[in-house]
Amino acid sequence: MPFRIFCRVLGLVLCANALTMYFVLHSIRAATFTTLACSLFLQVAYFGSVLFLVWRSGCTRRAGQKARHCGSCGEVRHDSPDHKKGEE
Repeated sequence: MPFRIFCRVLGLVLCANALTMYFVLHSIRAATFTTLACSLFLQVAYFGSVLFLVWRSGCTRRAGQKARHCGSCGEVRHDSPDHKKGEE
């Protein structure tokens, strides 16, 4: 999601939260407090999701490297000393 759209959606959610809390509680102070708490929660959730995506991409990259490495191991042949003795 582009950053501009994310900021617009975040602002829309926070405004909706502030208006809802004001109409429910009839207090500007409580609406401000809950809106700030909601903002903090959304930022922590966004940061956590970014960390999760970075972790997941690292896991898939490592799994791909392991698969590539194991595939190349099958092409290498190792002759044992016993095998060489039989050829002589």
